[in-house]
Amino acid sequence: MGYIILWVVVLLVIYVIAKYNGIIQMKNNRKNAFADIDVQLQQRFDLVPNLVDTVKWYANHEQAIFDKILDARKAYAWASSIDDKIAANWALGWALWRLFAIAESNPEIKANTNFMQLQTELSDIENKLAAARRFFNSATNEFNTYIQVFPTNIIANMFGYKEEVSFEPENREEVVKSPKVSF
Repeated sequence: MGYIILWVVVLLVIYVIAKYNGIIQMKNNRKNAFADIDVQLQQRFDLVPNLVDTVKWYANHEQAIFDKILDARKAYAWASSIDDKIAANWALGWALWRLFAIAESNPEIKANTNFMQLQTELSDIENKLAAARRFFNSATNEFNTYIQVFPTNIIANMFGYKEEVSFEPENREEVVKSPKVSF
């Protein structure tokens, strides 16, 4: 009788270890998926100063927008978690929307070849970012589903694992169509 209880305990421990390792694997898959986004976001944030410099020359009265962009870049540079990077991206997305609104109303900016080239580069980055975001959101959904399903949810709760957030685009229309920046 004692051996049966011992075997049941050993099997239970092995089961818990296997489920815990599955949680870790899913969490790491999500982290690796964000690495692709991180590269695209970094390129996006690196491109922004050139955009700002181009527009600033024509619209120096819009200092508040330029400050918001600078704040978003700083927040991204200092972000220590995926959630912090996502929040910095949202702040940049809003500021870029305002920046392009300024450019839209100024024919000199729209005609500037440097601005047009930067606009094309940003559009390319946005397309790559959309693809990376889909992959990341898929990995996040897998992780969340895995830790919600019984009996893994018990093990996830024991070790303090919670649902993770997806990386939703700033503008829901991005989900429906390919991101495009054009004038």
